[in-house]
Amino acid sequence: MANQRRWDRDELLVAFYLYSHTPFGRISQRNPEIIQIAELMQRSASSLSMKMANIASCDPSITSTGRSGLPGASRADKAMWQEMTQDWETFYLKAYAAQLQLTQSSEPQNVKSSGTDDFHGRERETLTKTRASQQVFRSSVLSAYDFRCCITGLDIPELLIASHIVPWSQEPNQRLNPSNGLCLSSLHDAAFDKGLITLNSHLELLLSPKLLTKKNRYLSDSFERFENQPIRLPNKFAPAEEYLALHRQQIFQTIS
Repeated sequence: MANQRRWDRDELLVAFYLYSHTPFGRISQRNPEIIQIAELMQRSASSLSMKMANIASCDPSITSTGRSGLPGASRADKAMWQEMTQDWETFYLKAYAAQLQLTQSSEPQNVKSSGTDDFHGRERETLTKTRASQQVFRSSVLSAYDFRCCITGLDIPELLIASHIVPWSQEPNQRLNPSNGLCLSSLHDAAFDKGLITLNSHLELLLSPKLLTKKNRYLSDSFERFENQPIRLPNKFAPAEEYLALHRQQIFQTIS
């Protein structure tokens, strides 16, 4: 049977990619995206969803909360989890490429590409890598928070940002680590980036004294009513305290 064959590396990369941008509660053989990818793999949706549940059993942010995936994670699953966490950017770009190759193989080949046709050589490669990195990070972070701002609960994807806790330029090895991200509204992303808000070690919202010097209804509704309140926790890839501590120390504005 096709579903009993061994998982090859590219298939595992696709399964990890799919796991990374699928909310934990939507890992199911009835999920339309899982069904579609499984068909392209010539596997059953049950087989793919089980593989994703096996991957979840390797995820500390899942197991530390008392949840669990399936206990049948293979040696290859565990090795790939280690590969991912040791070099997020390289891994995710490989996983993204494997997923893209799988999905594009089913599309007509006579359609011309657009958008980057005028770029050449290293410039095109850099642009493609940057766009892929941004897409993968956004997908992983937003799905972990069920596409809701972790402060306000806003659930309009067009107004949500995958916000880096430690800036993109400061920690190159952690650029694509979803635990270095928060799902924020565009307004709260800007405030977080400028150090006007941060999170304490209990994941509660702190407001900068600089922000509190302003008094108006908009600021009260957008920020003050959430002060000292815990954020909505992600279903996986919880924000790392070490990165939040760096944000508090290096970016948060403590003087008005």
